[in-house]
Amino acid sequence: MQNNIGSLFTVTSFGESHGKCVGVVIDGCPAGLPLAIADIQKEVDRRRAGEGAASTTRQEKDRVEILAGVSDGFTTGAPVCLLIANEDVKDADYADIRFRLRPGHADFTAYTKYGGFNDWRGGGRFSGRITATFVMAGAVAGKLLDTIGVEIVAHTVEIGGIAAGPVEYDDIKKKAGDDPLYCADPSASKKMTELIAMTKQEGDSLGGIIEGIALNVPVGLGEPVFDSLDGELAKALLAIPAVKGVEFGAGFAVARKKGSENNDPFILQGDRIVTATNNAGGILGGISSGMPIVVRVAVKPTSSIAREQATVDIQKMASTGLRIEGRHDVCIVPRAVPVVEAMMAVTLCDFAMRAGLIPRVIK
Repeated sequence: MQNNIGSLFTVTSFGESHGKCVGVVIDGCPAGLPLAIADIQKEVDRRRAGEGAASTTRQEKDRVEILAGVSDGFTTGAPVCLLIANEDVKDADYADIRFRLRPGHADFTAYTKYGGFNDWRGGGRFSGRITATFVMAGAVAGKLLDTIGVEIVAHTVEIGGIAAGPVEYDDIKKKAGDDPLYCADPSASKKMTELIAMTKQEGDSLGGIIEGIALNVPVGLGEPVFDSLDGELAKALLAIPAVKGVEFGAGFAVARKKGSENNDPFILQGDRIVTATNNAGGILGGISSGMPIVVRVAVKPTSSIAREQATVDIQKMASTGLRIEGRHDVCIVPRAVPVVEAMMAVTLCDFAMRAGLIPRVIK
């Protein structure tokens, strides 16, 4: 397995859904960064299952522990190790279906690749549970980005085909964080909530779209051609288990535009060169342009549903049926919002360090 990402700010994720813990080791974190459990816990809490119809009934407390790399409230320059214990574990939910391949999950590919030795409980290493480790790393990366003024926010823009209306950035910051679905459009959020409740009654699930925005990103981040900024952001975002698509700026809509419509004209804003539009999403030639980085990710419907599905028993090599009875989110989109922010932060932090914008010692 390849469980690390980053060049200078290197993140290694470990743990399984129903193992003893999930955790992360961050190597290359500069010394002198003020860091407390509360800084990380507040981000992890945003990812936890909520009370709404969208969320799983698995209620992990997700208490963050700092095991190494922090002394007297500051990072030391040594690897930072962060851990969350798994407490609300029910292996019995999966024992009866261990060899029945769950449609939409990685059961078949993982079983084949690792010869059946993979941890099958709750998806093991392939569970959305591992994204708690991404969020812990993102919390540290976000604090480092704060030192150079970079700001990141993500919000839900669509669930089950219900799309939020256009919202200004300041309103996203004000409204999205207080909404159970992280949607900055209250009217759309209400319709999404109603659809989620109805879908739960049907024993089904929903997907959606999350938009991430990074402001005040310096010009010049990215290492083309193979470590382009958009390429590495896409890689990080596609590591989120439920993400099936990534687009920047106007995204796939560029295929339906003319060059005169898609090009972003350069203009002067005081002594800064900016663009009049931002169809490129803040990245040109794999390098940040100084405009807001705008990225959207497509999140698939939760694969575990309470409906009868056709499958194969991989041990007996026989066709069979499957109804998944465990604890699962009807819609994973809201819980994925802070994960999108985290993976953007991890990637941008690494590139900022590679550009020499974040020093080895924070003073």
